[in-house]
Amino acid sequence: MAIKNKLYFLCFLFFIFSFEICAQETREVLPLTEVLTRLQQQYNVQFNYAEDSLEGINVIPPKRDLSLTEVLSYLEHNTQLSFQNLDGTFILVRLKETPFELQQLSEVIVSKYIVKGINRLSDGAYEINFSEFDILPGLTDTDVLQAVQALPGIQSINETVSNINIRGGTHDQNLILWDGIKMYQSGHFFGLISMFNPQITQQVSVLKNGTETALTDGVSGTISMETNTKINDKFKGSLGLNFIDTNGFADIPINEKSSLQVAARKSISDFTETPTYANFFDRIAQDTEVEMNTNDILNSDQEFDFYDMSFRWLYSISEKDRLQLNFLNASNELSFNENSILDGFETSRQSSLRQNSIAGGIQYKRSWNDIWQTTFEIYETDYKLKAINANIIDAQRFQQENVVSETSLKLKANYKINDKLQWFNGYHFVETEITNLDDVDNPRFRSLVSEVVRTHGLFSQLNYRSSNKKTNLNFGLRYNYIDKFKKHILEPRLAFNHKFLSHFNFEILGEFKHQNTSQIINFQNDFLGIEKRRWQLSNDADIPVIRSKQVSFGLSYIKKGWLLSADGYYKYVKGITTQSQGFQNQYEFVKTNGNYDAFGADFILRKEIKDFTAWLSYTYMNSNYTFNGLPENSFPNNFDISHSVTFGAAYSMERLKLSAGLNWHSGKPTTRPIPGNEIVNDAINFEGTNSSQLNDYLRIDISALYDLNLWKDTKADLGISIWNVLDKNNQINNFYRIINDGVNETLQSSLGLTPNAVLRVHF
Repeated sequence: MAIKNKLYFLCFLFFIFSFEICAQETREVLPLTEVLTRLQQQYNVQFNYAEDSLEGINVIPPKRDLSLTEVLSYLEHNTQLSFQNLDGTFILVRLKETPFELQQLSEVIVSKYIVKGINRLSDGAYEINFSEFDILPGLTDTDVLQAVQALPGIQSINETVSNINIRGGTHDQNLILWDGIKMYQSGHFFGLISMFNPQITQQVSVLKNGTETALTDGVSGTISMETNTKINDKFKGSLGLNFIDTNGFADIPINEKSSLQVAARKSISDFTETPTYANFFDRIAQDTEVEMNTNDILNSDQEFDFYDMSFRWLYSISEKDRLQLNFLNASNELSFNENSILDGFETSRQSSLRQNSIAGGIQYKRSWNDIWQTTFEIYETDYKLKAINANIIDAQRFQQENVVSETSLKLKANYKINDKLQWFNGYHFVETEITNLDDVDNPRFRSLVSEVVRTHGLFSQLNYRSSNKKTNLNFGLRYNYIDKFKKHILEPRLAFNHKFLSHFNFEILGEFKHQNTSQIINFQNDFLGIEKRRWQLSNDADIPVIRSKQVSFGLSYIKKGWLLSADGYYKYVKGITTQSQGFQNQYEFVKTNGNYDAFGADFILRKEIKDFTAWLSYTYMNSNYTFNGLPENSFPNNFDISHSVTFGAAYSMERLKLSAGLNWHSGKPTTRPIPGNEIVNDAINFEGTNSSQLNDYLRIDISALYDLNLWKDTKADLGISIWNVLDKNNQINNFYRIINDGVNETLQSSLGLTPNAVLRVHF
């Protein structure tokens, strides 16, 4: 009987134990976002992801006794996501590669480089993902070309997105791509805001060095923007309004194989004039014919308008084939009346300036199998700048035009040799035509110059990533043939990154590049003085093909929310002309060519404590020109900003985001007249070129963004920003002219205190 009772007791214990095991193994399916929140607390880590990419994904929580590595492996196995542990603290969550994505080996090595959404990749590029983006000081909308200026070594010497300077280079030395299409215009309001609608722009890659061999042009850097490559199965849209424009965006699923994205913006100047609009207009009209004319002429009825529209269509033809179409149209238009009294009669004539870009592209991708993929790209991009300047006193009409038309064909093939090595090859053809017109009706004069340059390129690149993902190497060679000049150019490219001692990364980047186009200024009052730069083609004589060499070394340390990164570089660019550098001193009308070099270092220190992030960056640069055709062979670069400091902080809660920042840099180089001996032989007697500096630049910006849930699937963003909170009058440029037998200095100032606000509804 006792034995029988013991058997019953053992059976009861076995039943209880089995029930307990069953209870432990039967876990409730939960939203992945909730599971990640629990894991963050359990393992003291931070998951970095775009909320849209995790929407609708549910998973059974992993067992609590698993290690962090085992948890990440479990999640990867049970989702279509990859989980990359960057430094034991940050874990990057992304969608796994689809068959249509090139099997690129570049991966994130630094997450939240400045704020959430800005990452550093193993190939040396900076990635800005706007679906994950937090907030930057002074910005309510995610202005693409303003955001890239948050990175060390990149700034605008005059606060415009149409004059971005990367390590001493001019803006025309930047390659700007939108879904692979080269853009010759970058800004609205003639440079004060980006031309590229942030609602349709998903991701931006910024490369200062180590460019992949598939890309050409841009001897100073590359800014490559991309739209979303995911076929959406659910309608999404937004409507927005700020103090400058009204805008809309829609992501429309056509069927399970196709979706369409459409975005549009238009200035609100037709309806109202806000303080922000007034500040912007005064800034672009400053010291131009729009703001002031001769004493006998009065300007009136100034009007400014801009718009842009863009769309992207994706079509999954089959499991192996995908087609993408892109189109963009953007325009700026300024007009005003010049009024005067002639022979007792009131006379009025209109002057105007129009800037327009139209571009379209097609991409066709085919994945032949798991190791072989090809991509065919074709685009046409057209840019036109047209000005009509009415001179009432002389009864004259002066028309100027600058037109760029470019066609590009590119074939890329990617072969995956094994899990460590890939081989990337391709062919690239570019035909660029640039036309310049100057037309005067009294006395009759007409000059029309049109030139064409065709370039053929072959490129090959090997991408290596070690099994432990600690070593990444991209090495390749690009061969270019410019048929008009019978010129052969070889361009090696290198990007190497190695992770060591768990928390350190070492990087080497290098490249040779060239470009056939540049922007020049013939006269400061060309195109009404607003957008006075015009594009021109190299002729391999007095306008050489611009060529560059660059090398850089970097070291970074990442641990427990700390980031310390330093990059040293040397850069050499030859083939520049004095007309492309914007001289306004004794060399303003001199035409010669030369080179510049730049060496320096970029530093950044960042600390993240839960929802709070603070960063401090410092850039040192020394850049000098060499023009053998000038009396002074060597002198400082016009864009030689020796010291630059940025300090910022951002705090993100569930619905509220706050950010503040300080920007300081040493003054722009300038050339002043010699005191006491200012005029010699009826000309200004200048000191040594760029031997002086303008006053230091200082600006403080703040911004705030609040998310508000309106009803199911509908939310709103309310934002406010203030640019230049202290209303500091920063000097950004100066020049001298002889007036009434004396030397007069003209100082150009930056934007003053400029508020902006945004309301955007997402549905």
